[in-house]
Amino acid sequence: MTTASPTGDPWVRRFHPAPRASARLVCFPHAGGSATFYFPLSAALRGTADVVAVQYPGRQDRHQEKGIETIAELADRAHQALLPYADRPLTLFGHSMGAIVAFEVARRLERDGEAPVHLFASARRAPSAAASENVHRRDDDGLIAEMRRLSGTDARLLDDEEVLRMVLPALRSDYTAIETYRATPSTVVTTPITALTGDTDPRVTPDEARAWRTHTTGPFDLKVFPGGHFYLTDRIAELSQLLRQRLTA
Repeated sequence: MTTASPTGDPWVRRFHPAPRASARLVCFPHAGGSATFYFPLSAALRGTADVVAVQYPGRQDRHQEKGIETIAELADRAHQALLPYADRPLTLFGHSMGAIVAFEVARRLERDGEAPVHLFASARRAPSAAASENVHRRDDDGLIAEMRRLSGTDARLLDDEEVLRMVLPALRSDYTAIETYRATPSTVVTTPITALTGDTDPRVTPDEARAWRTHTTGPFDLKVFPGGHFYLTDRIAELSQLLRQRLTA
């Protein structure tokens, strides 16, 4: 199912390559997540855009690599890996922690004169939103409890000790990165932003998602879906329609 990038870079996955598509969508996973999380979305957008997904170290085929514990390094390395893909307009989509990584990658692309055409920030508070979170300091049971609470991981996997041993180090690194990230209210991009959230998300309210407005000097929109933190797993049809409209505009 996983297709590596044509450059052989371990950071990028393409499940349904569309080299002739005029638009490209770059997807950034959530904490503990992997590129394959976006396989259904890639399938839904087949023929509309060339969809690529970022694969962070420490998971799946990169599970032997050490996870990265700062958003700055994640963004720096993802940005470098994505430069070969900036040969056509880029739209960025990030879910949860991935929304912040996407935002920081957008800042780096703008610095290079390769500004994305749009940023979709899903299920995450605005970059400057203050929050006191310490999930990364919990023991393994605490991390597993958080995964269960957000309902983004198959419960059968959480009961598989071998799988958990592979997942938990990357999960802890990811939570360390996102929970120690700080941005000021003046940290902005020119890229238009659409914030997306579920109406029962325990981690971000619609008002908190709306605060992304202050982090762009371009247009802003907010879309609220039925569902929780992982609303998109049940709303692929609606989400792909929204993205298709933007990608073909």
